[in-house]
Amino acid sequence: MIGWLGGAYLWVKAFHVIFVIFWMAGLFILPRYLVHHTATVPGSPEDAEWIKREMLLRRMILNPASILTWALGLCLAGSLGFDYPWLWAKFGFVVLLTGYDHWAVATSKKLARGLRPYAERRLRMLNEVPALLIIAIVIMVVVKPS
Repeated sequence: MIGWLGGAYLWVKAFHVIFVIFWMAGLFILPRYLVHHTATVPGSPEDAEWIKREMLLRRMILNPASILTWALGLCLAGSLGFDYPWLWAKFGFVVLLTGYDHWAVATSKKLARGLRPYAERRLRMLNEVPALLIIAIVIMVVVKPS
């Protein structure tokens, strides 16, 4: 039993990992959607399809998964205690990942309004940000460097 979660700790941890996987799936696919959406003509039928896909992805996967990941993660951290340097580093990377999520969602909304703020090449490069951040997060959680 760990902290105030007691016997529920492992259940909370399991659901935290599940929702992290869902969130990451959304963060891996949305940037790829943005690359393809950028190549469409604003107002075209294809543009409308990308707008619909992105909206559904945000509503059905990204938003719920990110909220539940944060909520469950904060429960775990509160139960474990905040006295660990690796945990603060993890939080820092998760904040960056959340910022990336917000940027990607904002970009999809700009594309829905007909704007094309980024070139395809730049979006392809930014595609890799979630992978780099999740590598750092997993290292913090598994290795727990001090």
